[in-house]
Amino acid sequence: MDRFQAMQVFVRVVDVNSFTRAADSLALPRTTVTTTIQNLERHLGVRLLNRTTRRISLTPDGAAYYDHSQRILADVEETEACFQEAAVRPQGKLRIDVPASVGQRILVPALCEFHTRYPDIELVLGMSDRRVDLVQEAVDCVIRGGELEDSTLVARRIGSFQFLTCAAPSYLARNGVPHTLDDLKNHTALNYFASRSGRNYNWDFVIDGQVHEIEMPGIVSVNDSNAHLALALQGFGLIQTARFIALPHVLAGELIEVMPQYKPQVLPISLLYPQSRQLSPKVRVFSDWVAELFSRCPLLRGGDGTEACHDVRYAELSQSAMRAPRRGELAEPEYAI
Repeated sequence: MDRFQAMQVFVRVVDVNSFTRAADSLALPRTTVTTTIQNLERHLGVRLLNRTTRRISLTPDGAAYYDHSQRILADVEETEACFQEAAVRPQGKLRIDVPASVGQRILVPALCEFHTRYPDIELVLGMSDRRVDLVQEAVDCVIRGGELEDSTLVARRIGSFQFLTCAAPSYLARNGVPHTLDDLKNHTALNYFASRSGRNYNWDFVIDGQVHEIEMPGIVSVNDSNAHLALALQGFGLIQTARFIALPHVLAGELIEVMPQYKPQVLPISLLYPQSRQLSPKVRVFSDWVAELFSRCPLLRGGDGTEACHDVRYAELSQSAMRAPRRGELAEPEYAI
């Protein structure tokens, strides 16, 4: 029995709480994982896991062995990385998960550049607005908006998004243009709801340094950024959305910003990964590349699109924003990003 491999298999089974998921993430047959754990228990002379048809749990001996195994595996990985990282090109499968709007509008247009730099990395890109369990789902890193709440993760700030309130001209023609927060009482919102709780996110505005939240009435709520934008373009109601999403449609006259004097909160954007003593080379280079990608354009660092942009994909957008004329009163959370 390969005791080192058995230790790796055992730790993965405990981390993902499943023999099947452990087998999938290790690219091993499930029977191999089961046999490995059985042989390990036989070798140690103790029972490590309690198994039922629906769940597994650690025995006291299993918990102690798990803690020791984690430390040993981390030490081995760190030792090997010290000697190999400088000589070996980052390679292997990299599983990431990002909000759909970030993936479609920012990452996907630039992935050829990443592949050219790191051709030996196979990217597995998930795009969703749901909260992913990195350990349970064997995901290496995620990009998320908001402040870090999970103490088991490490966050690297890569940028921030400014938001705006806007609507289609057809909606404003029917309902009028709001100028103050009180005016919003007479308007309908397209709300965005949290996938986990099902509750709509409140709207917010920063006034004199204070955040004011408003619960907006609406006739439609969604939890997909593309649907959110599409319904706004059809004139269903007002929306609050990230400026980088709305700006092309504002410049085209398909959406009109309202109450520009009342800015929503700026949303920090971070790359998150599990705590570990040694960050893998493939996660490190992806983290550095994404941070570089965001740094090229002020629009991805909290800007409003009027600043010069050094990224060719956003240069035309930013220059157009600087030329866009104002139109008088119709001048051009977790959040839906």
